[in-house]
Amino acid sequence: MKLAIINPNSTQSMTKKCEEVALKFKNEDTEIWASNPTNSPKSIEGHYDEVKSLMGLLDEIKKAKEWGANAFVVACFDDPGLEAARELVDGPVIGICEAAMHMTSIVSSSFSVVTTLNRSVPIIEELSHKYGMDKFCRKVRAADIPVLALEDGTCNAKKKIEDEILKAVKEDNCEAIILGCAGMADLTIELSKSCNIPVVDGVLCAIKMAESLVGAKLMTSKINAYAYPIEK
Repeated sequence: MKLAIINPNSTQSMTKKCEEVALKFKNEDTEIWASNPTNSPKSIEGHYDEVKSLMGLLDEIKKAKEWGANAFVVACFDDPGLEAARELVDGPVIGICEAAMHMTSIVSSSFSVVTTLNRSVPIIEELSHKYGMDKFCRKVRAADIPVLALEDGTCNAKKKIEDEILKAVKEDNCEAIILGCAGMADLTIELSKSCNIPVVDGVLCAIKMAESLVGAKLMTSKINAYAYPIEK
């Protein structure tokens, strides 16, 4: 199968990080396309950045469709543009927040999310409600890290994330942690060991969910909500 991973922001190092996760954990017969728009914000931190990224994201979805992608991963934890992207293609379109929450709810009875900035907390809380995950999501926490600090090594990002995970374990009584940013995708194994709790990355969850859906021959329904856009 052919799997497209679209990072909606324009930071190539983050796209590369997502691609490396995919290449490490993908099925042997899965081909990977990883890309990002060049005209979108360098990071997506809030509603404004999210809206600014959408047309570039959808353009990348179209390019991946021309490449022959069977499934599409939107690698931003805000899950921007999923519904619009699903109108454009037949293959499954998966958001990393959506994938992480659903998978984690199967292997634990509760989880907390550790994201970057406080402004992302209400966005993720809203997604938790939308996806029916309020029963499982104990709390959405912010480690007070700008997204780009995950790429340039500033702010002692890993230590801040680890500290917030340990707080979640103690205060939230959760059984798993979801990392709430694609830029954290390379930290899961190390943090799982140091914090002694399952730490889940949405990029990896979305990749494996995409492979499963394609393997099960499940396509995006074109009845009503995700029908192809009406030409105008």
